[in-house]
Amino acid sequence: MTGEPDGPEDRLRRFATIWSRAVFPVTSTSLTRPELEQQLLPLARRLSDALKARTFDAAAGQAVGAALVAAHCTDPEALSRSLDCVDAYLVLYCGEDGLQEALRTRSARLQHAMAAGFAGALRERTLAEQEAISQAALNARSTVAEALHASEARFRAVFEGAAIGIGIADLEGNILQVNGALLRMFGGSEQGVRGRKVPEWTHPEDAPQVWRLYEELVRGEREHYHVEKAFYRPDGTALWTNLTVSLLRDADGRPQYQLALMEDTTERRLLNLRLRYEATHDALTGLPNRTLFFERLEKAVSGGNDQRFGLCYLDLDGFKTINDSLGHAAGDRLLVEVADRLQSCATAPGEMVARLGGDEFVALTTGPDTEREVDALADRIMNALVTPVRIDGRELTVRGSIGIVEGPAGERGPAEVLRSADITMYRAKSAGGNRFELADPEADARAITRHGLTTALPAALDRGEFFIEYQPLVHLGDGSVHGAEALVRWLHPQHGVLGPDRFIPLAEHTGLIVPLGRWVLEQSVRQACQWQERHADSGPLRINVNLSPCQLTHPGLVRDTVDILEREGLDAEALCLEVTESALIGADDDLLKPLRRLAEMGVDIALDDFGTGYSNLANLRRLPVSILKLDRSFTQGMQQFPADPVDLKIVEGIVSLAHSLDLAVTVEGVETGAQAEQLRILGCDTAQGWYYARPGPPDRLHELALVDATG
Repeated sequence: MTGEPDGPEDRLRRFATIWSRAVFPVTSTSLTRPELEQQLLPLARRLSDALKARTFDAAAGQAVGAALVAAHCTDPEALSRSLDCVDAYLVLYCGEDGLQEALRTRSARLQHAMAAGFAGALRERTLAEQEAISQAALNARSTVAEALHASEARFRAVFEGAAIGIGIADLEGNILQVNGALLRMFGGSEQGVRGRKVPEWTHPEDAPQVWRLYEELVRGEREHYHVEKAFYRPDGTALWTNLTVSLLRDADGRPQYQLALMEDTTERRLLNLRLRYEATHDALTGLPNRTLFFERLEKAVSGGNDQRFGLCYLDLDGFKTINDSLGHAAGDRLLVEVADRLQSCATAPGEMVARLGGDEFVALTTGPDTEREVDALADRIMNALVTPVRIDGRELTVRGSIGIVEGPAGERGPAEVLRSADITMYRAKSAGGNRFELADPEADARAITRHGLTTALPAALDRGEFFIEYQPLVHLGDGSVHGAEALVRWLHPQHGVLGPDRFIPLAEHTGLIVPLGRWVLEQSVRQACQWQERHADSGPLRINVNLSPCQLTHPGLVRDTVDILEREGLDAEALCLEVTESALIGADDDLLKPLRRLAEMGVDIALDDFGTGYSNLANLRRLPVSILKLDRSFTQGMQQFPADPVDLKIVEGIVSLAHSLDLAVTVEGVETGAQAEQLRILGCDTAQGWYYARPGPPDRLHELALVDATG
């Protein structure tokens, strides 16, 4: 038994050998089979190079197809056998391991390019033959008898030896002569072909202009025409041709004969239909793919004024978990089952289902009443997913989130419609999944704005679009300014000043929160140093800086903080880092270790938004915090007199607990004097809120501190 060829060159020669054996029986050449193999070897090498090239080059495939014609492989069967060889053996002998799916896609595109190159070269050869035949036919009737005899001999040689079908008829449509190539195309006898008149060769798929052009030619109003036309063979099958019909005139210029030249394009047409199907349908599920779907969607959204469309954008919930736990083969089988169910949901006229990729599917409906139909379509899809899918003995529950877009044609383009459906689908997924949502222009606008802000964040930091405002922290005992909390703002070129609630979640999602947080810490520490210099007599002003959960887990948190403090010359005791309570719920020792190290250096750690995280109060003992920041929700009932007694009891209990653990208490959201007085009586240490000052520039804090110092 022989094994596979060892080296790439051996494998390439093996491919060329298989190719030559396939096409040699249908090649009109004087070469031997080994000689033909030597001609095909460089073509095989060019296909191999094109298969493995970084970018697809259709010219390589076209050149190979043209070279087949140059090698006298002009029979359509030679092209068909060549494409079959490329399809079956090119990836096998010339491909690389691990890239089979991508290489098969590249191979299919090379086949398409080969067919195009073959067709182009054969058409050029056909045109050359047509010119020779037409010239011979004209010369045959315009020269003297001796020259006529020689010309007719040359015409007969071309006529009989041509690779294309040739027929001559009079102006009444009687077929006078046909060559062997035309007889082979029709698969019948010469009498069977010549026994029919030209007007009888009709076909249901004839273009409307075909017979109008014919009538103009036989009347002498047209010299020639070229069309694509189908004919019936005697066995009832279709023969597709590129048909050129020319008018032949006598010596006096009167119309006398019609000359038909036929190129058999049946195989090429079938190949194009197959390649078109493969290019527009999903290989796994057989559903239309993104390309075909966009063609249909573009047609739907650009319809008439009375037309509407409805689109359901489906994404399976938790599909990644299935792939990760059961493997991609099980995931593929699940996708095939889902595709079959979706296909059964969209069977009405104007409805289609497509797979966009991965676990994303779309269902489209068109017509005058899609407002009702699209909701019904979404209901059918959700109901179709209810029944579990059984794979490898397991029953898998299938859930999906659907975004629905419906509206009149002519108002939006396909890209805008699909983007709206995608946004709406993610809104359904964020709401818990296994549901569908209707598109909302305002929600779309917010999502688009969020996306725009996300993409603009990195450049905004580089361009210096961020700035910091400071809100004073006031000592409730004597009303002095104790310090300030640093609050970052974004001065966006289009949207103006944006608060942290608009961009901090986006920065955390993209990871930009780490460099942004480092910048805020550096700017805030530098500002605190300036305050220290200006208020040396009245005691140091502390600076509070917020830490996000992402910063807590960043390995450079302690190192960056120490570097900034040492570089700017600020004592660690003048810095307080605020961490939200929710970020520390269930925190293990690894997460708390950086905070403990900072606390040991003298940095205060404040537990922000205390009371909103449902944490165990007993955990306070193990957290390295020195300050509790009480959430504003506990003090809203104190804005008016008398204060809510329940809120008073809660705050009193929290303050008592905090002080028993040697923790200071800071209160947020103080907006009235009544609140401030109640909080002072309850024993709170510091407060901040609009009652004292809104966040503002650093000079504003300087003015407040001067008032306290001279008051």
